[in-house]
Amino acid sequence: MKTRLQALSTVVVLGIAFTLSLPAVAGGKEGTLTGTVSDAMCGAKHMGDAASCTKGCIKKGSKYALVVGDKVYTLEGGDADLDKLAGQKATVKGTVDGDNVKVASVKAAA
Repeated sequence: MKTRLQALSTVVVLGIAFTLSLPAVAGGKEGTLTGTVSDAMCGAKHMGDAASCTKGCIKKGSKYALVVGDKVYTLEGGDADLDKLAGQKATVKGTVDGDNVKVASVKAAA
């Protein structure tokens, strides 16, 4: 009986640990980032005007990105708002998962 109880306890503890780890596995955490709207191909280094370069790279298939200091985050979603702010400072709210952000909202940074 004691062995069965120990086995059941182990299963319950593992089940709880698995359930608590699901949000981390399911993808990132909510966050707010402020930086310059760019594209994933060029990052912080553009050929000429940042806005024109960003829009050109997006047309060629690159994804929008946000440059925050030395870090470049690839953005998913919010393309219409990001297009208006290409090359400018913006605040992006969304789910941050490593170097990727699923965009919930975008606005010009003050």
